[in-house]
Amino acid sequence: MVEIKTPEQIAKMREAGLVVAAVHAATAEAAVPGATTKDLDEVARKVLAEHGAKSNFLGYGGFPATICTSVNNVVVHGIPDEKTVLKDGDIISIDAGAIIDGWHGDAAFTAFVGSGHAPELIELSRVTEESMWAGIAAMRNGSRLVDVSRAIENYIRRQPRPGGGKYGIIEDYGGHGIGTQMHMDPHLLNYVSRKRGKGPKLVPGFCLAIEPMVSLGTPRTDVLEDDWTVITTDGTWSSHWEHSVALTDEGLLVLTSPDGGRAKLAELGVTAAPDPLA
Repeated sequence: MVEIKTPEQIAKMREAGLVVAAVHAATAEAAVPGATTKDLDEVARKVLAEHGAKSNFLGYGGFPATICTSVNNVVVHGIPDEKTVLKDGDIISIDAGAIIDGWHGDAAFTAFVGSGHAPELIELSRVTEESMWAGIAAMRNGSRLVDVSRAIENYIRRQPRPGGGKYGIIEDYGGHGIGTQMHMDPHLLNYVSRKRGKGPKLVPGFCLAIEPMVSLGTPRTDVLEDDWTVITTDGTWSSHWEHSVALTDEGLLVLTSPDGGRAKLAELGVTAAPDPLA
């Protein structure tokens, strides 16, 4: 069952989304050489407390931290700790969520630690982020879930990888519905699968967390002994971007973007919905 939200409920999700955006801003600033991933978790914890929000990651299935911090070849679900010290040239995916009055927000971004990053890493992050926006732009009233998957995959497949080869679109993880829970139906693949069919029709009130994960090599992953940390099987580095998005009668509202997605959607020729909290 897909949970369809009312305008009032979307407004509450926008509150949660803005808290996630604040966590992103604070952790991006703190992701510097010498910082530990535990330091970033503490920054996120303080921001959530300041906004009267709860982490939807902490305790989820036993997850022991406030956010996920996934460095270099870690795709998703990296656990913050004191041993992982960020170094100049690292990349890190910071995945954060917030709950306000029972409503969830969830988003992730890839940050560059220090300087001197190889062009292929900069391009990897750009391709992943832009594929996310292609998927967001494909959320139209009357379209199908598979149209979002197709938009993400098509964007990635069209991009030449520096040095040759193809990008790996991670197969085992994808986006999801979001609302009164962090992970809800439907599951959103970042590629088209004939086995999954077209998926549900998108209508106003439909909310999705759109999150492509892309590697410089394989689409395959392994899970470490902690039962959380997901790595690429070939050790190649990966990027992860995510936004929570609501389809409304008046257009799209990117719940976890500070401006509601207005500027980026305008570049793509898509109408952004009015911000209910503006």
